[in-house]
Amino acid sequence: MPTGGMFANYSPGAKIFSSPAAPPLALPSRAAASWEQHAASACLPLPSHTSTIQHFTTHFTMSYTTLPRRSFIKSLLAAGAFPFVASSVPALFGAPAKKAKAPGQKVRVACIGIGNQGAGDVGQFDRSGLAEIVALCDTELKDPQGSKRIQGVLRKHPKAARFSDFRELFDKAGKTFDAVLIATPDFSHFPAAILAMSQGKHVYVEKPVAHTFDQVELLLAAEKKYKVVTQMGNQGHSGANYFQFREWAGAGIIKNITRINAHMNSSRRWHWSIKPRWRNLDGFLPKKEIPAWLDWNAWLATATEHDFNPGYLAGEWRSWFDFGNGAIGDWGAHIFDTAHEFLNLGLPTEVVPLKLEGANPFVFPQASTLQFKFAARGKDQPALDLFWFDGQKNIPPLPSGGGAIEVDASIPTSGGGSNKKDTKAPSPGKEIYSADGLVFQGGSHASTLKILDKEKAAALKLPPVPKSPSDHYSNFLLSVLGKEKPRSPFSVSGPLCQMMALGIIAQRVGKVGEKISFDAKTKRITNNKVADELLTHKAPRTGWEQFYTL
Repeated sequence: MPTGGMFANYSPGAKIFSSPAAPPLALPSRAAASWEQHAASACLPLPSHTSTIQHFTTHFTMSYTTLPRRSFIKSLLAAGAFPFVASSVPALFGAPAKKAKAPGQKVRVACIGIGNQGAGDVGQFDRSGLAEIVALCDTELKDPQGSKRIQGVLRKHPKAARFSDFRELFDKAGKTFDAVLIATPDFSHFPAAILAMSQGKHVYVEKPVAHTFDQVELLLAAEKKYKVVTQMGNQGHSGANYFQFREWAGAGIIKNITRINAHMNSSRRWHWSIKPRWRNLDGFLPKKEIPAWLDWNAWLATATEHDFNPGYLAGEWRSWFDFGNGAIGDWGAHIFDTAHEFLNLGLPTEVVPLKLEGANPFVFPQASTLQFKFAARGKDQPALDLFWFDGQKNIPPLPSGGGAIEVDASIPTSGGGSNKKDTKAPSPGKEIYSADGLVFQGGSHASTLKILDKEKAAALKLPPVPKSPSDHYSNFLLSVLGKEKPRSPFSVSGPLCQMMALGIIAQRVGKVGEKISFDAKTKRITNNKVADELLTHKAPRTGWEQFYTL
């Protein structure tokens, strides 16, 4: 990016813009009362219900108008998702997606987050033969040598430019890459993705695409505005299960589905069996000294201020409501993603928490059962209930004759993959029940379905299932090159993530047996003000507000 561009006044730890900071975001008194009452008993942090629309001129001056959150989102979408038009600001902000490269050329990729899952993703991009890794960005690269856990990627790409703050990556190396891989903690997916899209970069983002419902909504709008290639990292969505479910649903084999049980019963980081001391957790972790290799300010990104503690790093962030999306955000996108797409589920009308065991205002429950209610969607698609089960002993009712659930061999175990030693629990998977009497059972990721009644299965004329022409990473890169279409773009994966975000709200503030009603047209929770507030992200830290205006 040329000097004098978007980040001309940027330095790590400083604001991106030299313009005055936005005024503090205030909570309307009525909403504040509901949160104060709830927080008094549950120790929950107060979220913000307002936002600031920042209008950029060609001279980068700003004016501010404070609106209620719901009005803010509505006004953004009505205006084409953003409070300005591309023609009124430097091309940097409204840059069109880059045209496909000539045959034989590789996609130049910048990788944001290169530890754990990110390291695996970088390796997959390498193996595709379609990518050239030109830049590496990780908050554990404040020291040029980086932390121990990212050394493998650094050694593999010694010539790639290195950064610890993704803002600096775009400022100093923005002209050197066409696409970005984003494999940071859940809460920091949004700012990196929205910045990349605003600059015409194609984006591959690990699941979930964002941390909150409204962040996903903004990414959906940005996908339409900037017309870049997007892909969420639910890798099985390019595997055998994707093509089988698509063909079986299209041929009328999978139809009249009324119930789905989805389950993930392996141990998780926040379970007391792993962390007994968390049984009486009553706050965030105590302050520790920040390691020399860690850029803590960049790690926090748009999140609210938190003292550093190593207990938030290396995947531990997934335990915390402030940073992660729990078991459902981690595994839901791998288990019921194909059902969500090919049964046209969209967004539920209700979410009912049926079990919330060991609920805590800071970390996810020890076990939860959630019921998502979906309305009828047309011929052969009646009203459907999807039940989510997590927790080590929260086993769903399993159909007779099911047997062992197929486990996709490609499922990663680093950074929180399935615990294969947990033999007492069924493998992560789902059971799909049809009103016609058919029961389908399948695992996670690319694991295929089986029909449990062999006689009924034998009587069906099953359509041929094509083999996948490309894995998930190659599909993204080939889409950038104009040769394929992405299989999990935000238009597909975004509503899936919003559905899961509603489930997380139920885990966080719901009460067992009490429904949370959702209006899919207005995209608001209509019967629970506390839950409705959580559709919206918390006010970002000073200096990070601008990502909600791109």
